[in-house]
Amino acid sequence: MLYWLMKHIFLGPLLKLFFRPRIIEGAENIPKEGGAILASNHLAVSDSFFLPLKLSRRVTFPAKIEYFTGKGVKGALQRWFFSGVGQVPIDRSSASAAQGALDTGVRIVREGKLLGIYPEGTRSPDGRLYKGKVGVAWIALESGVPVIPVAMFGTDKANPIGSKMWRPHPIRIKIGKPLDFSRYEGLSGDRFVLRSITDEIMYALMELSGQEYVDVYAAKAKEEQGDPKRPGGDVDRLPGTKAG
Repeated sequence: MLYWLMKHIFLGPLLKLFFRPRIIEGAENIPKEGGAILASNHLAVSDSFFLPLKLSRRVTFPAKIEYFTGKGVKGALQRWFFSGVGQVPIDRSSASAAQGALDTGVRIVREGKLLGIYPEGTRSPDGRLYKGKVGVAWIALESGVPVIPVAMFGTDKANPIGSKMWRPHPIRIKIGKPLDFSRYEGLSGDRFVLRSITDEIMYALMELSGQEYVDVYAAKAKEEQGDPKRPGGDVDRLPGTKAG
């Protein structure tokens, strides 16, 4: 109930008024029922708000557990807000915690729901598309659901890195055709298969978004540079396709 109140009464109308979000391509690629993974590029925190706003079905996003563990009134309001916009807490502090997060993703799509996920693992520090993590591939193989690539445009202008206030800016969304990985059924334990699937997803995102691709993890780039505005790393290869 809180999700729909946030979407249609408390938050959604304001976002529509100031940002005019719209799907410019591929709305028909979202299934009317059944589980699916929406794999999106990640330009800003606001990505998780604008995509669900434009879909009739509920979308559940995993979010870092810190959003749900705050103390006092601020912590309570934060938990209420992130729960209301359809996010579930995940703990990535250890290998076992990370596996728990993946298991949660599988459970969500097996229940016939839409799972929103960012293969890059963290927000892009400079608007480029970074190397994907293989968790999305593992969830896809374990659950057997399709992966639908999604490209967000303009959210980094509306919600710039480090900004405390959002700025009115048109938001556009492109939704690609579903990717079927049933040919890899039973191979979720093969790290080479997981890497191949993840690269195929990132290639689809690169084509859909038009972003420059960087074969480095976004978190690593942020760590090495210390400057979120311009991490290093040249484009030394494209993510693999079915043929590559």
